[in-house]
Amino acid sequence: MVNPGSSSQPPPVTAGSLSWKRCAGCGGKIADRFLLYAMDSYWHSRCLKCSCCQAQLGDIGTSCYTKSGMILCRNDYIRLFGNSGACSACGQSIPASELVMRAQGNVYHLKCFTCSTCRNRLVPGDRFHYINGSLFCEHDRPTALINGHLNSLQSNPLLPDQKVHQSVVEMRGEERPSDSDFAQTKLSLVSKDREKHP
Repeated sequence: MVNPGSSSQPPPVTAGSLSWKRCAGCGGKIADRFLLYAMDSYWHSRCLKCSCCQAQLGDIGTSCYTKSGMILCRNDYIRLFGNSGACSACGQSIPASELVMRAQGNVYHLKCFTCSTCRNRLVPGDRFHYINGSLFCEHDRPTALINGHLNSLQSNPLLPDQKVHQSVVEMRGEERPSDSDFAQTKLSLVSKDREKHP
């Protein structure tokens, strides 16, 4: 779940106040005309990057996410932590270092990513169907449609076939951190010409 976090604004800009700022990323002096202000620090625009995909955060949006010492873009935050950090099948917490499977925005333990009918595990490359919150292998889809899911499908059309996707969680630690150490931060672009840009 996305919680509102720090949305701090940069301190007021005065003549010469930005001329010797140090970058929180590389520690070097910021001599660029524009710099970013996020998480109560100044950054070279090239240094404020997503810890996972290395995208320059100032180029892809107006906010970034911090959790467990990582700075993340929105896509990687959702990829790593989903909405709740719990398996959609069993409801148990998913350790941050564990591989996960994903379908329709839901996150699953590898062992829990199974066909609802035959209970066979779905693996990368398998075709599956996601029907009203349930997973079905290619073989059991017709059975699911015939045996009771047909009525509920009339109000919620069948979603298109999908390939199984496997995501690697590249976070250190044994337990997925709690949401209490999460922060969403607005990025501020600051000009050394004494103008602030949202």
